[in-house]
Amino acid sequence: MLFNDIETERLFLKNISIDDRNFIFSQFSDDIVTKYLLDREPVIDMEGADEIITLYIHPESQLQHRWIIVRKSDGIKMGTCGFHRWNQKDCNVQVGYDLKEKFWGNGYMQEAMKEIIAIAMNSMHIKEINAFIYIENQRSIHLAENLGFVLSGSSYELFRDKKYLHNRYTLYLTKDRKSTRLNSSH
Repeated sequence: MLFNDIETERLFLKNISIDDRNFIFSQFSDDIVTKYLLDREPVIDMEGADEIITLYIHPESQLQHRWIIVRKSDGIKMGTCGFHRWNQKDCNVQVGYDLKEKFWGNGYMQEAMKEIIAIAMNSMHIKEINAFIYIENQRSIHLAENLGFVLSGSSYELFRDKKYLHNRYTLYLTKDRKSTRLNSSH
């Protein structure tokens, strides 16, 4: 599947590219952004940024995709969002998202996520979207719940030889939900 750039009322969601390496370095070396990303070490150099970019632009690996969230009004790159572990057979996917702190509380991530949820429903034929969120990440939990995700389980993630409890939030997509979600996305 080819993922396109997306435009919303206030945002451009652009496909990640090698031109984004300075932003990716800035984003994933930021202690506040990475505080709850308990699956990989923060980026410490440009090679780390390049590894992230390569993961998402590698032509054979369409089981994940990431967009850079850009504010239309000034072209500022604010964060990223996208898909992980797309299981085409079982019609499910995981989502991930991150936003620089100075942009929190403005509804940007909710606006971006509504668009990628619509892509999951309409183009990817996804029936279930999962978000694995560390239990202390209240902002992320609030966002997921506002988007209609429900608590569906929990598990421990091992990171730096320590276990961290993550809750799984799931958005179940049905034909009835599809029409409701699309009508409420703008």
